[in-house]
Amino acid sequence: MQFKYSLLFVTFFTFTLGHAQREIPFGKISTEEREFITYEKDSTANAVVMYEKGNNFFAIIADRIRLVKEYRVKIKILKQEGYRHGTINIPYYHNDKVTETVKNIKAVTHNGGAQTYLAAKDIFDSDITDRWSEKKFTLPNIKVGSILEYTYRIESPFIFNFNGWYFQSDIPKMYSEFNAKIPANYKYNRTLTGTLQLAVNNATIKKACFDVPGYNNPADCEVLKYVMKDIPAFKTEEDYMLAASNYISHLDFEMSELHNLDGTRERYTKTWKDVDHEFKTDRDIGRQLTKKGFFEKNVPLALFDNKDPFIKAKNIYAFVKGHYNWNGKYSIYTNNSVKEAFENKSGNVGEINMSLINLLNAANVKTNLVLLSTRKNGLPKQNHPVMSDFNYIVAKVEIDGKDYLLDATDKFMPFGMLPFRCLNYYGRVMDFKNESSWYDIKAYAKNQVITAIKLDFDETTGKGFGIISETRLGYDALSRRKTIAAVSEEEYLTKKEELLGDAFVLNTYKFQTSKSSDEKTLERFEFEIADLLDQETIYLNPFLIKFFRENPFVLSERNYPIDFGYQRAYKYRMTIAVPKNYEITQIPKQKAISLPENSGRLIFSCTQQQNQIALNFNLSLNRTQYPAPFYEGLKQLFNEVVEVQKNSIIVLKKK
Repeated sequence: MQFKYSLLFVTFFTFTLGHAQREIPFGKISTEEREFITYEKDSTANAVVMYEKGNNFFAIIADRIRLVKEYRVKIKILKQEGYRHGTINIPYYHNDKVTETVKNIKAVTHNGGAQTYLAAKDIFDSDITDRWSEKKFTLPNIKVGSILEYTYRIESPFIFNFNGWYFQSDIPKMYSEFNAKIPANYKYNRTLTGTLQLAVNNATIKKACFDVPGYNNPADCEVLKYVMKDIPAFKTEEDYMLAASNYISHLDFEMSELHNLDGTRERYTKTWKDVDHEFKTDRDIGRQLTKKGFFEKNVPLALFDNKDPFIKAKNIYAFVKGHYNWNGKYSIYTNNSVKEAFENKSGNVGEINMSLINLLNAANVKTNLVLLSTRKNGLPKQNHPVMSDFNYIVAKVEIDGKDYLLDATDKFMPFGMLPFRCLNYYGRVMDFKNESSWYDIKAYAKNQVITAIKLDFDETTGKGFGIISETRLGYDALSRRKTIAAVSEEEYLTKKEELLGDAFVLNTYKFQTSKSSDEKTLERFEFEIADLLDQETIYLNPFLIKFFRENPFVLSERNYPIDFGYQRAYKYRMTIAVPKNYEITQIPKQKAISLPENSGRLIFSCTQQQNQIALNFNLSLNRTQYPAPFYEGLKQLFNEVVEVQKNSIIVLKKK
């Protein structure tokens, strides 16, 4: 049977190559398509795109220039989980004056030789936002083995909405083709994102292809054709990644220049010099950074008294964090008012951090605004300004030749650290006295979780008892502070006991304030475990606390980087005093595993000296980001981490 599937796949693969050249009319399927029942390149796929094609071009419709976008696709359903691909949403844009129109929707479900067409009454129209609506429908009579085929056409008055093309999606595609025909007076920047290669990348010029009534000279056109084949699914069900838009294979178009029919020209792609000038005079950005006088009059003068610029900057930062409550909004381009935000003690990211910049500059601490894009928003393009790429503002402070990045929206954030959402590699420093420039964002490096446990036994009662000391540094300390602040101490300790197990009782708890700081937390727990010595043979898993209960990496392969955001280290130390009437009969074997280029390591050892057992576990991740080729090594490393924590058994036997 497996051999039959292989033949079908090879036959179909050959067919798809021909299919691109000889398009089968809508509503028809070939024998190869009908008999195709599995996709050997991804046995986990619940559906596969067999064929996909898009056409973007300009046309004269009702005496107006319109952008036309046509789309057609065939999807094979391989498992019941793939039924969801039969519900289709077609978004379209509109404003108060004009709208895109969705036309010529046709959809059919093929089940063998039978066909079930979508009825017009089953196409629904609904609003998404005040600017976006959608056509929605579900193809009828979907079964495992069905082929779903649909097509539609969008006519748009918005020439800026020359959407790109996503070659990759959450299911594999066997063939994806995008075509475009662009008159020469429309200039678009285009960017191909992702690691997958184009099978076809053609650009030609077609003479006199676009004729506008009333104008004597038809425009030439650039004719584009892009094809990818055997495209793997982009699977995002794992953690430790930046925005999918950074890696999923897709083609972007951005209007750069428009030559109007009257001979005038409009340029849309700007230089950073243009952007610098606009930001300096913009009412929501540049003008909000000229309010030093307002803040000097409305904040305690003591903020400016200290002669040490570092202490002065820390005091101002603490004041702004305490004064404002962040409203959760990232807005940086519209309706910013630092005066209003100050009076309301609440504001968006832009208002709070521009208030911080104003205050620092008022205190003669050199500070500039930095434009960022958050991790979920995607990396900003560096080859030319795309201002919509940015959605965040922070402050860059320079003191004695050293730079500090500050964000006052998070009341727990230490001086010189940024929230995890901001750890997105680089930002743009908007120095209004000089030119703006790119700036690398480096995460705080000393991030550790250190757990030390001492376990003793009471041979009279059979109980185990001991002390847990937990030290956290950097982002791990920040996370722990937020956890503690969010609940009562009783709730916090109840949750801790649940993680430790039913037999555990926490008797005392102390947060060691004197030994803690903004970047460090120390906690001490005293515990007991009932009935540990109630058996002739004791099987003890020494990992009372587990850093990773499951492997976070489960994909068979991953074609985009693994991004932890910051370097991490986990240390676990445990000493066990063996009861006098027991002897050690088994301890775990040591392990040592390293990733290439000293980028990560697991070291585990367990030793015995007379009546004491000493266990040491060290896991270090020395990079913030690992390229995709490291995935298999990381996956194996974490398999070992989970294995060590789950199955390291110490056996004690009564003498």
